[in-house]
Amino acid sequence: MSAVTLVDLTHACSSQHDICVKKRISKFRALAGNGSQEPVFFIADPESSVGTDRFPRSSLQEMFIGLSGSPKVLCKSSLSAALYSFKQAIDEEDISNVKIVTSSRGRGVFQVYQQLLFTSAYNFEYSVMFDSLSRDCCPSGQCTADAEHELSTFLQHLPALKGDITILRSSLVSDCFGHGFSTRTGGISYISTLSSLNLFCNPRRKDSRAVVAENLRRLGLQAGFHPQQFNLIKCNHASDVWVMGKPAPDSYDGMVTNQVGVVIAAPGADCMPLLFTDPVAKAIGVAHAGWKGTLMGIAMATVNAMVSEFGSRPADIVCVIGPSVGPCCFTLEQDSAREFHAIHPDCVRHIDSSRPNVDIRHATRILLERGGIKPEHIEDIRIKSDSTLCTSCHPELFFSHVRDGLDFGTQIGFVWIK
Repeated sequence: MSAVTLVDLTHACSSQHDICVKKRISKFRALAGNGSQEPVFFIADPESSVGTDRFPRSSLQEMFIGLSGSPKVLCKSSLSAALYSFKQAIDEEDISNVKIVTSSRGRGVFQVYQQLLFTSAYNFEYSVMFDSLSRDCCPSGQCTADAEHELSTFLQHLPALKGDITILRSSLVSDCFGHGFSTRTGGISYISTLSSLNLFCNPRRKDSRAVVAENLRRLGLQAGFHPQQFNLIKCNHASDVWVMGKPAPDSYDGMVTNQVGVVIAAPGADCMPLLFTDPVAKAIGVAHAGWKGTLMGIAMATVNAMVSEFGSRPADIVCVIGPSVGPCCFTLEQDSAREFHAIHPDCVRHIDSSRPNVDIRHATRILLERGGIKPEHIEDIRIKSDSTLCTSCHPELFFSHVRDGLDFGTQIGFVWIK
């Protein structure tokens, strides 16, 4: 498996900094030898004279003679900027194994950034090869806070990718609620299947929580909510519903509240994000409905929670079905497809084939109508007059598990009471 070495030229002594840098490079060369074929990166302190006339990069290159390949020097405006460039470089080469050569103090700092900017999809190994020459090490809590602030500030200045943020809204939802469905444009995630407004950090993928947090901040600015009020479903493809204010289960695919200003959201990347609003009882709900959750009744479980907890009447509730995979692209095994066929024959196409095509949106609409939701209070979200949106068919707009495989991004549906 491919690996890369990152050599820390920061956190050196403040006096005679350039001499310390040269000593570190020499020590690394002596210990590394000529046998390794792994790429090497050096991170230099932006306040040093590396890259200037006094200490030009050519001098560094001369010191690299004997090392395999062509080592790269990262001398950016901040450690956040340097590590972000480093991450982009190794992601481009699909490298996940990282060895960091540093001091004991530097190790603590880099471990903070590792938690912020990387996920468990990467493997880190630390080698303490240099002396800790600086004694002004901040407490771990302060170090984390400083790193979070520096990284957040850096990410906020990155340009948006794939265009501006686009929010899809429904005319059925009363003005007393804020709501919307995100698309994939306007964020900063750069990995192809996660680009660009990915809104969920999965530790098995390579979009870090800091990047996802910045994407959410940008969406909130556009939509009108603050990320600190944001609550995302912890889905398990089942039918549990959390009533906010009560103890939360470990996982739940539905969430309801009547608290003003609290933003609740459901993820989707082929599964349906469902939004529920009741302008009479002033209550809201969201649900994450995949094919399993649909068969288990997550949509009506969310409605029933609003009825039992807040006195909602099904006839007053509006449901908006967010972007999801359509029957054009979604198939199931025969046994599962026949469960949808039992809901209504129109939910399945080619029922006699080995993998029939299944319409989870139509099944949801039927189940909601049977549960007392008025047909005119149910809407499949659209763009202008276009047909119902299939996430798999629109790679320019949506993330899709069916289309992109395991490394898919996530869009959301969100709602709050104003």
